[in-house]
Amino acid sequence: MTDLFHDKAADWDTRPFPLQISEGVSRALDDRVPLDATMTVLDFGAGTGLIAAKVAPAVKEILAVDVSAAMLEQLAKKPELAGKVSVFCQDILEKPLGRTVDLIVSAMAMHHVQDTGALAKTLFAHLAPGGRVALADLDVEEGDFHPPGAEGVFHAGFDRGELAKFLTEAGFSDVAFTTACEVTKEGKRYPIFLVTAARPSA
Repeated sequence: MTDLFHDKAADWDTRPFPLQISEGVSRALDDRVPLDATMTVLDFGAGTGLIAAKVAPAVKEILAVDVSAAMLEQLAKKPELAGKVSVFCQDILEKPLGRTVDLIVSAMAMHHVQDTGALAKTLFAHLAPGGRVALADLDVEEGDFHPPGAEGVFHAGFDRGELAKFLTEAGFSDVAFTTACEVTKEGKRYPIFLVTAARPSA
């Protein structure tokens, strides 16, 4: 598999949009998702660990999952994640981790997965009963957030109602959306949502 982020990883954390989005999503996570020191968290599409680094102080362990070895290499260098993170460079839709977690977080990764329904079912399967997801991505946009023909981008954002349906069909309950932040690119505003949902306890 080609690493689409190989040439972007080294300076990713200096780019304005990833920083702005990670700050907004982290604030929304703080508001909507209770964290505690017993929790194991899976960061889906962890990238360079911008979200993982925010979550790490409050939880027991983070499983950082991404298909980009270059991005995970940057994540593994972060001192604030030392001793807290395990790195998995794999597609969990094709090769599940084989364990469950208390919380799954994700920021700007879902649009890189072609089959949203299969992703929802995969995330559900990786959650322990009573576990939760907190997933952030673009609201529906006109396809101009990414450069024309950007490889590996399968969705021009997501319709909240359609995404809620995918999550409900996968077994999730208590699906709720909030707007985490907005980014402005070339004079156009792009809202970023955070959706939370739970795997029922029984």
